Amino acid sequence: MVDATRTPFARHAGALASIRCDDLAALPLQTLVQRHPQIDWSALDDVVLGCANQAGEDNRNVARIAALLAGLPVSVPGMTVNRLCASGLESVAIAARAIRAGEAHAILAGGVESMSRAPYVLSKALTSFAREQTLEDSTLGWRFVNPAIRERWGVDSMAQTAQNLATRFGIERSTQDAYALRSQQRAEHARQAGIFAEQIQPVTVADRVFNEDEHPRPHTTAEQLARLRPLLGPETSITAGNASGINDGAAALLLASPTMLERWGVTPLARIVASAAVGVEPRYMGIGPVPAIEALLARTGWMLDSIDHIEINEAFAAQVVACTRGLRLADDDRRVNPYGGAIALGHPLGASGARLLMQSAFALRRGSASRAVVSLCVGAGQGVAMALEALS
Repeated sequence: MVDATRTPFARHAGALASIRCDDLAALPLQTLVQRHPQIDWSALDDVVLGCANQAGEDNRNVARIAALLAGLPVSVPGMTVNRLCASGLESVAIAARAIRAGEAHAILAGGVESMSRAPYVLSKALTSFAREQTLEDSTLGWRFVNPAIRERWGVDSMAQTAQNLATRFGIERSTQDAYALRSQQRAEHARQAGIFAEQIQPVTVADRVFNEDEHPRPHTTAEQLARLRPLLGPETSITAGNASGINDGAAALLLASPTMLERWGVTPLARIVASAAVGVEPRYMGIGPVPAIEALLARTGWMLDSIDHIEINEAFAAQVVACTRGLRLADDDRRVNPYGGAIALGHPLGASGARLLMQSAFALRRGSASRAVVSLCVGAGQGVAMALEALS
């Protein structure tokens, strides 16, 4: 991993809502190109971007369109990847495998999501003069559901899958809110320490410059979280305060082989060691990071105790706590999401995995960790994980 950057993550209908998804995806690509004028970008082998929705302005292979909008040579191809919430991580895994196999030497990878601009989508009529077409919101979750999937596996909402884990693992509302508060506090400490500034590229919208994430609520208190109404009814515990946001953002990373590193004369951030993907029961999709990390550890030969930095995407506080307990870690283990997570920073689906990777890579470069693991749960029941290590 040579370099990485991202836009600020914005709130739904917030600072980045006026930017088309393909234009948003082009921004971090442009930044990386401008940072490295010594690179012959016509030698780039591919652009691989994750995107979960792909129902609106991101519908026409957004990676290829973004590459063209970013001014990359027309000879550079592009591919869009969809592993839902882990799309940004999967794009990097695909790029790393291609380079490791010797089929590529340099790839731009990452992800994008504009949840503000995700459209409503209308089904086609199944018969002549039919009047029962379905209008679906493509922002988040299931749509145009296959009846066989509904019958066999269920189509629980994302919040319901988190509640399922809270019930299974006995994770009380107070525990979830305490985790959410830590996420906000850790994110604010990281912001003040400049942790996010090294990742974020400023974005100008209507003569206004946005250079910080818009979603965090640093003044959140335990009392405020406790007053929020549960999303699924009075006997449940998932709230807007202990869940991730609906957000907009884009991220990109430059990956290269040792041959290209020598040719460019650059010092990389970190080395990608391996990745792993697993399937889990859809109703408990949030537990996916546990078997994914276990598969990754088996593949690398690492022990969990030897890892200094662990990122588990914060889809929900209940989901992360279920994962830490599944991995036999403390709820507040300092190695897990040390700079906060998606509860504070937001979760633009296709970009989140790339954000977690660059955050881990910068931590490795600073010397605050030597080994890192990044993992995300995935809708419809999956988990993906990746291992990074420092180069010195």
